[in-house]
Amino acid sequence: MAKGLLGKKLGMTQVFSDRGELIPVTVIQAGPCVVVQKKTEETDGYSAIQLGFDDQSERRTNRPMRGHFKRAGVSPKKVVREIRTQSVDDYEVGQVLKADLFAPGDVVDITGTSKGKGFAGVIKRHNFGRGPMSHGSMYHRRTGSLGATDPARVFKGRKMPGRMGGDTVTISGLEIVRVDAERDLILVKGAVPGPRGGHVLVKSSVKAKAN
Repeated sequence: MAKGLLGKKLGMTQVFSDRGELIPVTVIQAGPCVVVQKKTEETDGYSAIQLGFDDQSERRTNRPMRGHFKRAGVSPKKVVREIRTQSVDDYEVGQVLKADLFAPGDVVDITGTSKGKGFAGVIKRHNFGRGPMSHGSMYHRRTGSLGATDPARVFKGRKMPGRMGGDTVTISGLEIVRVDAERDLILVKGAVPGPRGGHVLVKSSVKAKAN
């Protein structure tokens, strides 16, 4: 069964394993999340649960979402996301999911919004190589040919300067090192997209399997 939680990235630290190995980890406040809605094949065409995380004042919630939360009998939430699941029978609207949904050794996929880095050139944004820096080259960090002489237009998808970051990024196959159920914290090996305080979605991995 697919499992998932919404959470908040708190930052990075390091812990020691039982074998004395130093492990870099990202600390995530995973939950508590509340089930806002259940979606089924019969009514919606697919099976999923809708989770809400991080309380928000009612005045900051628009009227359609206010009614949505009121029907579910839950307080307004700042973040709402859906998680596909084969069956919604194991969940109830209003049910609270916490960090103990996962256990150490579980492998997860984590989705977040990467840090925004502003307007960037092609070397920083797309890892282009630069031109010669001497002998009167006059070509150092520019984009170069757009490769569009025949149709007299620039092809879609051409890598060019532009705004970098602020994208939805998913890191797959991250291992959960520790779970602190009392404080709703999970420690994940490695880095996670986004800044400190950024919201993330933690789901059981669709590819990797636990060792």
